Amino acid sequence: MYHPYFRGKQFELITIREMAELLAKMNFVPVIEPVRESLGGLKKTLSAVCAAGGRAIVIVNPYHGDHQEDGTNITCLLQEDFTGVGNISAGILLRNDMKVEEVMACYGQHASHNPVLVHAGFTAPKALAAALDDSIPGLTNVFVEDHAKLLYRKHFDQSTRILVRDGFKRQRNADYPEMEEFSDLHVTYGDLGMAGFGDFLMVGDAYTEGGGPAYAVAIHLTFIDPDKDDVMYIYHFVSDTKDTPTDPAGKFAQALAKLIAKLDSGTSHILETEAIEEFRVLHAKGHFPGLGYVKKLSMKHHIETLAHHFG
Repeated sequence: MYHPYFRGKQFELITIREMAELLAKMNFVPVIEPVRESLGGLKKTLSAVCAAGGRAIVIVNPYHGDHQEDGTNITCLLQEDFTGVGNISAGILLRNDMKVEEVMACYGQHASHNPVLVHAGFTAPKALAAALDDSIPGLTNVFVEDHAKLLYRKHFDQSTRILVRDGFKRQRNADYPEMEEFSDLHVTYGDLGMAGFGDFLMVGDAYTEGGGPAYAVAIHLTFIDPDKDDVMYIYHFVSDTKDTPTDPAGKFAQALAKLIAKLDSGTSHILETEAIEEFRVLHAKGHFPGLGYVKKLSMKHHIETLAHHFG
C-alpha cells in the first residue's frame, strides 16, 4: 500500500532499519535508491527488512549519487546476498534518456528479482507496454506523479499501480510557512485507480549531496487532520535565528521549543508517536543530536502517523 521513497543516505537507511518491524506489519514497502558508494549500510538494511518479514524495492540503476554511471555493484549485491529472497525486488528507474530496449534488457537481467518499474521521466510508455505485453498483469509499476500523468499511466492499467507524489515543497529553511498542505493521496489513491501510494517523506524529490551550514534550523512534522477529510498537512518549526551559519544546537533548541509549545497547546493534531516522545526527551535534556538524527525522527514520525491512520 504505502511506498515511501528513500535516497539511501545514512539516516534514511537507519530509519528503514529501525522501522523494519512496523513497515512489515503494515505491509509498507520502502523504495530505496542507493546513492552512496559503500553498500554495507544497504545490505544491513535489506537484511533487517527480510528478518522482519517485510519487503523492499532497490533501484539498480540510480539516477543520483555514486552509482549513477554504473549500478553493477548493486546488482551484484542482490545476486550474491538476496538471491531466492522473494521480498527484495529490483527496481528499474525509467528516466527520459532510456530507450525501450534498455529497459527490457535491464528487466531481463533482473528477472529473478521480481522487477518493479519506477517511472520518472520515461517518454515511450506505449512502446514499453507493447514490449512487456503478457508480463504486464504480474508487474508492479511505480509512477512518480510529476513525470507520469493520467494518460501515461493508462498504458499499464492491467498491472499493479502505485502513485508517488512529492508533497514536500522544498525551500530555504528560513522561508517555510508555519504550516501547509502535504498530500491527500493516502485518502484518494484508490479513487485514482491505484493499488497504493507513496511520497518522498519530508525530504522531497529534489536531491542534494549534503547541505552547507544551516542559517536556520527547521523541524518538519506531518499530521492528519480529521476535521479536513483526513488530509495530511506539515508543520515547519523554524528557528528564530536565521542570519548566521553558526550554533546549530541553539537553533535546534529554538525550533524544538516551538514544536513542544504546539504539542502542548492541545490543538496541533500531531500524533504522539515514539518519535515525538523522543523529541520531548531531547527538549527535556536540552540535547542536540545532530541534524541527520532530527531528520530521522521526522521520517519515523511520518511513517508512524500513516501506520496509525491505516492501523
